[in-house]
Amino acid sequence: MNELVKKLVEAYGPSGFEDQMRDLIRPEIKDHADEVWTDALGNLIALKKGDGSGLKVMIAAHMDEIGVMVTHITEEGFLRFTNIGGVRPHTLHGGRVQFADGTIGVVASDRITDRSKIHSLEKHYIDVGATSREDCPVSVGDAAGFIRPFIAQGNQLIAKSLDDRIGCVVGIEALKQLSAIPHDVYFVFSVQEEVGTRGAETAANAISPDVGIALDVTGTGDTPEAYPMAVSMGKGAAIKVKDGGMIAHAGLVRLMKQRAEEEKIPYQLEVLVGGSTDARSIQIANSGAAAGCISIPTRHLHTPSEMVDKGDVEGCIKLLVAILSGPIEL
Repeated sequence: MNELVKKLVEAYGPSGFEDQMRDLIRPEIKDHADEVWTDALGNLIALKKGDGSGLKVMIAAHMDEIGVMVTHITEEGFLRFTNIGGVRPHTLHGGRVQFADGTIGVVASDRITDRSKIHSLEKHYIDVGATSREDCPVSVGDAAGFIRPFIAQGNQLIAKSLDDRIGCVVGIEALKQLSAIPHDVYFVFSVQEEVGTRGAETAANAISPDVGIALDVTGTGDTPEAYPMAVSMGKGAAIKVKDGGMIAHAGLVRLMKQRAEEEKIPYQLEVLVGGSTDARSIQIANSGAAAGCISIPTRHLHTPSEMVDKGDVEGCIKLLVAILSGPIEL
């Protein structure tokens, strides 16, 4: 599994620029699905057909990552930029970004006179080694993702873009393990989640699922001075009850807990105060769907060094397979 994680997390794919991610995921899933296609917005969708006795189920994991986009190039060749998704200024200085063509840039900021303060986003710039606007290899409108190598340290996996490439890994590995199933299951590797769950919305409108399950990361309450939260890294899959954008379907929460207990999968209950996932868009698409989320507990979210526990990831895979392999009665 680590090889797949490394391949996905180190790849380029800010919101709206997920082409390279589709090219990496498609070979992983094409031999395990009955149909694979890409929709107009760019979602990669794989259908695993059931025996006709079950429901229409949509599984969503987003391929995109947070990033930046060039807004202006100075006469000296430095790049001013805006955010793509939830980029936090205090994570920027000294970091590196990569553009689609492989160009690497170093993020720095204007001179800081008060070191007790952090510059806002617009006071940062990217240095690609250019000496003028004319010899700059990057153009206005080009997008970049953060760059950082994948590290496996014991059970801890550390990388940029685990949000939500690790959810994609859960979906891929679950799809590979499914054999005869009752449900028609649409695995959607969605685009543009970080800028408003846009890919999941269009996919859900097209599929009109009875049930939708997002696979995404969630924060933890186990770090120093963390916001109080009953989720810890290493204590199992997190079953979402509520977040800032949705209340999970109570029957689906019960089913997830039941399957976890039957399969002896460690689990936690997640109530997230802020933020949401693709499940929100699935829940309110067309006439609505019973929606929920299997969450991977993740430390240091929206930084270039996110961290998950491999056992939690494996538990999420096992839980998803258990849910899809049996009847879904809500």
